[in-house]
Order: sequence, then structure tokens, then C-alpha cells
Amino acid sequence: MISVFQTYLKLGFFHIFNQQAYDHLVFLLALCAPYVLADWRRVVALVTSFTVGHSLTLALATLGFVHYNAQVIETLIPITILLTCVLNIRQASREESRRLDRNSLRDRPIVLALPNLLAAVFGLIHGLGFSSYLRELLGRQSRPVLELLAFNLGVELGQLLIVLLILLAGFTVLQVFGVGRRDWILATSSAAAGIAVVLLLGV
Repeated sequence: MISVFQTYLKLGFFHIFNQQAYDHLVFLLALCAPYVLADWRRVVALVTSFTVGHSLTLALATLGFVHYNAQVIETLIPITILLTCVLNIRQASREESRRLDRNSLRDRPIVLALPNLLAAVFGLIHGLGFSSYLRELLGRQSRPVLELLAFNLGVELGQLLIVLLILLAGFTVLQVFGVGRRDWILATSSAAAGIAVVLLLGV
């Protein structure tokens, strides 16, 4: 059992860095773009909301309780990225007059209903995307609870590493190279939106 758990833990972890999951990486970039290391509580709240969403649908779809159209999910995933980028760009534009600095988001409540709700809803969609890959690995196993748990945990560990790297990259760009926070938000969100458009056109 331990070897099976470890195997699927590694599969989940490395799947995040697989070419098949780069749309998930782009979404995480968009999700974290407005924040820096000082905002880690806010980021944890958002990522936790996203995790709850995709863990739920990953489990339900893998266990056969939920059925979906793969083409629809492939279309919806880049749309979630685009919507997140649009929200980021609107936020940066609103904050321009107030000179957005590294403390402006940190002083807000840790849990804001709308952003966390959106992250959870978008997570539901991304979880379905993960499930298609996991079902291919599992083959005909009808109730792969251990494998599902290990894979999901591996995905989360990989996701946390990626979020940390994004925040560290933002810290380096803002603090070491002196780039304005608004410019960082606009640049990363625009890049993520561009990739999402390419994904959407390729569906």
C-alpha cells in the first residue's frame, strides 16, 4: 500500500509540471499575480478555496459520480484564466490612482467572499480536467480511493511549490529590480491572458 501511495503521490506532483497541465500553471500565475510574499494569508485563502473546488470534482469524476463533456471543460479552463486576468487588470487600474503598494492588499480582510467563491468555482472546472488524466492512469479500477488521495495530495504539493515560486519571482522583480507592482500585475496577467486566448483558439 505504501508503494502504491508513493507512486500516485509522485504522479500527482509531477503532473503539475507536465505539459498536459500547463493550463493549470497559467491559472495559478493569474491567481497569484496581484499578490506578494507579504500577502501570503490572502494567497493561502485563495489557493485553499481553489483546492476545495478541484479536489471535490476530481474525486467525484474519478469515482464515477460525475460525468462531463471533455470538450466543454477544455473550453472552460482557458475562460477561467481569462476571467481571472480581467479581474486582475481591473483591480490594477482601480488602484492606480491610489498608488498600489505592497501593503494595500495585506490590510484587507483575509477572506473576501467574491474572490474566494470564484476561485472555488474555477477549481471545480480544473478538477474535472485533472480527472481525465487520473482515470487514464487508473484504468478499470472502480473505487481507487487510496490512489485518488495520493494523487490529489501530490497535486497540492506541486501546486504549493508553484505558488511559492511565483511569489518569490514577484518579490525579486519588485524589490530587486524595482518594477512597479501595477506593472507586474499588468504584465503577468496580460501574459497569462495571451496564453489563455491561444488555448481557447486551439480547442
